[in-house]
Amino acid sequence: MRTAYRVLAYLVAVEVVIQAAAIAYAFFGESKFISDGGVINKAVIESQSAEFDGVLGFAVHGINGQLITPLIVVLLLVVSFFAKVRGGVRWAAVVVVLVALQVVLGIFGGDIPFLGLLHGLNALAVFTCAIIAARHASARVEAPVTTGATSIA
Repeated sequence: MRTAYRVLAYLVAVEVVIQAAAIAYAFFGESKFISDGGVINKAVIESQSAEFDGVLGFAVHGINGQLITPLIVVLLLVVSFFAKVRGGVRWAAVVVVLVALQVVLGIFGGDIPFLGLLHGLNALAVFTCAIIAARHASARVEAPVTTGATSIA
C-alpha cells in the first residue's frame, strides 16, 4: 500500500506538469492563430469551431483538471488510510483540498480573471504537496531497536 500511495502522489505531481504543458500549448497555439489573422470571439468559442495548433490543449487541461486529477487524489486519500505512511492521511487530505480549490478556481476563473493568478500559484502548491506526500511514503520505516537482552520475570 505504501507503493500505491507513493505512485498516486507522484501521479498527482505528473498531472500538474501535464496541466501546465497542455495550457501553455493551447495558449501559444491560440496566440499564433490570432497573430496569423484568426479571430476568436464568443460565437467561435460557443460553436467550438476554432481550429488551430494547440486547441486540443484546452480539452486536455479541462478533462485532466476536472476528472482525472480529482479521481487520482480521491484514490490517494482512500489509500492513505491503509498505507501506514507517517503523516500520509494528512498530506493526502491537503492535496485533496488543494485540488478541490484548483477546480473551483478554474471554473470561476473565466468570470473573474484575477483567479487565474491564484490558479497558477495553487498549482505549484498542489505539485509541492504531492511531492512531499510521495517522499513521506519513500521514507524508510525504522525497525524497533532491540538490545538482545532478555528480561527475567
